[in-house]
Amino acid sequence: MDLIDELKALATRIANTKALIQTEEATKNAMVMPFIQMLGYNVFDPTEVTPELVADIGTKKGEKVDYAILHGGQPIMLFECKKCGGELNINHAGQLFRYFHVTSARFAVLTNGLVYKFFTDLEQPNKMDDTAFFEFNILDFKERDVDELKKFAKSAFDVDTILNTASDLKYTRVIQERLNDWVTEPPEEFVRALSTDLLAGRRFTPTLKDQFTQITKRAFEQLLNERINARLKGAMTVEAPMLADTAPIIPRVDDSDAVVTTAEEIEGLHIVRSILRDVVSPRRIVMRDNQSYCAILLDDNNRKPVCRLRFNNTQKLAVGIFSADKTEERFALDEIDDLYTFAEKLKATVALHLPTE
Repeated sequence: MDLIDELKALATRIANTKALIQTEEATKNAMVMPFIQMLGYNVFDPTEVTPELVADIGTKKGEKVDYAILHGGQPIMLFECKKCGGELNINHAGQLFRYFHVTSARFAVLTNGLVYKFFTDLEQPNKMDDTAFFEFNILDFKERDVDELKKFAKSAFDVDTILNTASDLKYTRVIQERLNDWVTEPPEEFVRALSTDLLAGRRFTPTLKDQFTQITKRAFEQLLNERINARLKGAMTVEAPMLADTAPIIPRVDDSDAVVTTAEEIEGLHIVRSILRDVVSPRRIVMRDNQSYCAILLDDNNRKPVCRLRFNNTQKLAVGIFSADKTEERFALDEIDDLYTFAEKLKATVALHLPTE
């Protein structure tokens, strides 16, 4: 079972039982230990996962950290746990701060069983940052979050690999949060900067501030809507010859309440149909969407996979193409149109499902 499937199963169990989990100890047993186990670490082997690791730190004698993941006898990742749903902020990470400073661990995790905040020392060497560089919510995650989480798995753990992306992750999240705030409530400095040229030297009075704040909010909303509509229009627009061969096919989904078929996925479907139109009728190429990936099948048959569009992580597009033994090989895409570069592989895959003469 892939990590994303294990996480979904854990998420379902937690969603159904979190109201019953009232203590920190229960949170550790029902939520945190299964999470660590999913990353490939044996929570029952003290040489791999040590609970309540003790260290004497200055005047803090017998200081404990809830879990330490070890490699070669040395801590590589520390976990500090709070009770389920408890508040998580930097004031609750005192033990992590102190322990991080005196161990070889480069990563620390503050969690309440629902949210996992990952910290390192990007700002000052050997001093844990005040801000997490990565945050994982077990009840609300995307495939790109799972891709980042996999870097902490035992089978893939590499300090340099994680640190190389940690800075980008941290600042991207902060900028996204700030832009989101600006969309809903543009700050005065931002509105002033946008409106300076438009005011032609007029003073930025409170009345003009209110007026341009509303204009800025509407401009944001319209811009976002126009970009979404443009993507949808582009995805649904196909060449006239293709329309003649293709009956409108509504993408099938698994668990429709949780799956949203995006414009990028629809665009990918049309590109695959375009590539394969010389091999099979486009109407035979069907999409089945789910949370992890968007499956493209021949004849709507799970036994005839063509490829998987892995577009849920819009910052890391990929396509999975199947070989004769049904093994999926993934290829990174810089943009959706890069699918055309895999035309021969896709045609070869479809040929495997066609009757031989």
